[in-house]
Amino acid sequence: MKFLDLAKVHIRSGSGGAGCVSFRREKYIEYGGPDGGDGGRGGDVWAEVVDGLNTLIDFRYQQHFFAKNGQPGMGKQRTGKDGADVVLRVPVGTEILDEDQETVLFDLTEVGERVLLARGGNGGFGNLHFKSATNQAPRRANPGQPGVERTLWLRLKLIADAGLLGLPNAGKSTFLAATSNARPKVADYPFTTLVPNLGVVAVDGAEFVIADIPGLIEGAHEGRGLGDTFLGHVERSAVLLHLVDATAEDPVADWRTILAELEAYGGALAEKPRLTVLSKIDALDADSRAERHAALASEAGEVLLMSAVTGEGVTEVLRALKAEIGADRLRQKPAEDESPWTP
Repeated sequence: MKFLDLAKVHIRSGSGGAGCVSFRREKYIEYGGPDGGDGGRGGDVWAEVVDGLNTLIDFRYQQHFFAKNGQPGMGKQRTGKDGADVVLRVPVGTEILDEDQETVLFDLTEVGERVLLARGGNGGFGNLHFKSATNQAPRRANPGQPGVERTLWLRLKLIADAGLLGLPNAGKSTFLAATSNARPKVADYPFTTLVPNLGVVAVDGAEFVIADIPGLIEGAHEGRGLGDTFLGHVERSAVLLHLVDATAEDPVADWRTILAELEAYGGALAEKPRLTVLSKIDALDADSRAERHAALASEAGEVLLMSAVTGEGVTEVLRALKAEIGADRLRQKPAEDESPWTP
């Protein structure tokens, strides 16, 4: 399945049915009078969060969602049938934006959440509605109200407790693969990761979700590389894990590059709690490791050491992440059943 986090949709609610002008005419029945029914309501357009979706790929193949119109009223005081609703099923973390792509109308963060995007038009009154003591044979009825037509944007921001940051080949995907069941592509060339990945990690009986996004490079906010398009997927995170490649020519410069891109992106991303980790330390000897650690710590403050390949320092990093994530976001790991299986 392809990953798609932005989609444009055109929606239209149903128009209400017109009211009916009708008179009762039956043989041997006097005092017939008006009996035109009201029109039915037009269908609404809803957005609903469902479980099991993690991309907006469905909206690439269908962009138009039109609810049904209400049926007109009929004689014998019969009301027209209401139009059927249309429901856009979206994944958790979907934002619904106005046509300008800036105004956020709804932010859907829980499974089962349901919001109204366009209300259907009311049905028109039939001539029976206008009957009165002074107008016993009204010959008018109302048309139904028109539906609402609009263009919206759907933008997906993944729900994760921690987000990974770093230059390409900083070891983000390797770390995610080593600590969770996620299997992102890992290779020795830049931009191996092309789309965000999610993984559930566990430490000390608690579980939380980590999001891995494609690496940033200098000038990403101007569109260089893959740009900062995917930074929105770590906006909901409680903490950011910044991985710095220990084998790089200048780890301090790499750290400054990512920090500058976060500040250029704007919002509150640069102010989020952030852990700095010097990764790939298994490739360095003890002296080089200590030298680079001291240089980075002088700029970034506290710096953890880690090698996702050998596992050195991984547990300490996970515990540090857990400490930054609020208890309300952590989930307890299910206890394993140690009783032997019996038929």
